[in-house]
Amino acid sequence: MRPLFLIFPKLPASGMAIFPFILIKERRFKLDPILVNHERIHFRQQLELLILPFFLLYFVHYLINLLRYKNHYLAYFNICFEREAYIHDRNLAYLTERKLFSWVRFLGKKD
Repeated sequence: MRPLFLIFPKLPASGMAIFPFILIKERRFKLDPILVNHERIHFRQQLELLILPFFLLYFVHYLINLLRYKNHYLAYFNICFEREAYIHDRNLAYLTERKLFSWVRFLGKKD
């Protein structure tokens, strides 16, 4: 599936996946294969959890991490979904070899 891109100049990140859209801060990010792959990994995670539960779990995991680390960046980078996406976003073939619910392996893991 080809992602649908929407440009939001005030987006707080370079990109964000909200199935079926990839929101990007600048048009040039549409051509960044690593960023696009990262967001497509999030698409797969969202589909596995039927979209809404993904966002609920993402938010709860962030809050737990925020209590644990007391730091936004550490909380964000240790969300299980982000850990999977950041570890594999440079592997542009990852989604062809990825097993279902691979993000589960990152639950409870931390830097």
